[in-house]
Amino acid sequence: MTLQTVILAAGMGSRLGRSLPKPLTELGDGRSIMQQQHDNIRAAFGREARITTVVGYRAETIVEAFPDVDYVYNDRYDQTNTSKSLLRALAKTGKGGVLWMNGDVVFDPRVLGRAIELIERDRSFVTVNTSKVSDEEVKYTVTPEGFIDELSKTVKGGIGEAVGINYISSRDKKAFMRHLTRVDDQDYFERGLELAIAEDGVLLEPLDISDLYAVEVDFAEDLERANLFV
Repeated sequence: MTLQTVILAAGMGSRLGRSLPKPLTELGDGRSIMQQQHDNIRAAFGREARITTVVGYRAETIVEAFPDVDYVYNDRYDQTNTSKSLLRALAKTGKGGVLWMNGDVVFDPRVLGRAIELIERDRSFVTVNTSKVSDEEVKYTVTPEGFIDELSKTVKGGIGEAVGINYISSRDKKAFMRHLTRVDDQDYFERGLELAIAEDGVLLEPLDISDLYAVEVDFAEDLERANLFV
């Protein structure tokens, strides 16, 4: 089955202070953030991997830069958060499992290589970094069995951070979409995962990539850090 991938790129990214959508930000190697994501996806899963991008703010600039992928438009990009953007994309991806990522993540190509085994087994996961736990990032805790328990920016006693690259299995997808429908417009997609865990018993594995780089570019200093790796 062809792997379905989703890139969430509808937001305005105002904290970075650029006029273009944040995924089009140029990196030190001359590629945009989104181009390195495409390159990493193709390197891990081949040219046949299907990429669906959720756009909103200045959508035409992304479509012009990457005309050969599928698009979903979130016309409420200025009123909703990643939960609703992802919901729109998942509705367009059929019955199979879906790999998705935030459109501002600069990451080591080996991250997706490490994820291949879980994807082939169709096991839901969240990539995590246990080397740091920042207050402003999405944090997580685990159950006694080692699966994700809590997952949000308000988690107390988090043991690591979510990186922003995730996979929902074909069997868990329906429950996840149901919860994305009911969460608030301003909720992140992680709230839908928390509800699926709590109410449907979804088992979400933490995929540790602490030894590899992955940087969510929110501020200028994040971009500087990302450019140390590419």
